[in-house]
Amino acid sequence: MKRFENKVVIVTGAGSGLGRSSAIRLAQEGAKLSLVDLNESGLQETVAEIKKAAPQAETLTITANVANEKEVKNYVDQTVQTFGTIDGFFNNAGIEGKQNLTEDFGIDEFQKVISINLNGVFYGMKYVLAVMKGKGKGAIVNTASVGGIRGVGNQSGYAASKHGVVGLTRNSAIEYGQFGISIKAIAPGAIMTPMVEGSLKQIDPENWEEVGKAFVEPNPMKRFGKPEEVAALVAFLLAEESGFINGVVIPIDGGQSYKY
Repeated sequence: MKRFENKVVIVTGAGSGLGRSSAIRLAQEGAKLSLVDLNESGLQETVAEIKKAAPQAETLTITANVANEKEVKNYVDQTVQTFGTIDGFFNNAGIEGKQNLTEDFGIDEFQKVISINLNGVFYGMKYVLAVMKGKGKGAIVNTASVGGIRGVGNQSGYAASKHGVVGLTRNSAIEYGQFGISIKAIAPGAIMTPMVEGSLKQIDPENWEEVGKAFVEPNPMKRFGKPEEVAALVAFLLAEESGFINGVVIPIDGGQSYKY
């Protein structure tokens, strides 16, 4: 039996990167998917990839800005109206923002990154938890970052928002374990996604691939991670077999965050 057969999972940021890879993995394991992203064309590309990998998969696509509370409530309501419930939630949507020293980091840019990466995660948890509490079980995986467990430099908004996601995860896990809900976070390092590619291009648009090689040189594994590797972790953490894992933040970074 597939781990997610007859299970309903919401994936935000499903239009690319970790969201897309995780949605494909979950579909292959039988999940009914509610796919959320601000980029409608990205969502359609994800659905096309899902249909190749899992032709029988049931999908619902919802265009939404996770920084808008009403739109978050709407994607939760639409999911319940369509599928009847919510079993799992990959609370993943996020952006990096522009890189700069803290003193030069734009106020508007800081607020934008916080609104998407932190407020968006909070809104999602707020409305999904109410559904899961009512049914007495569920699993949530929030996307934090290695930038949520240490400083990375030139990313004030990103680091602040991802540290906030870690705090929300730990706090809510303590609150909701008694209701049969597990809440955990992943802390990806350098995973080769469009967002990471964009980050490298901020450093050197013309030679970003060379920048990437230098970037992963300190990593114990000397490479970027693959979105599919993160998807495998997400699927495990959303599955019932990991139900007693709660309140943790799991790095997936080749071991770099533990390196002196």
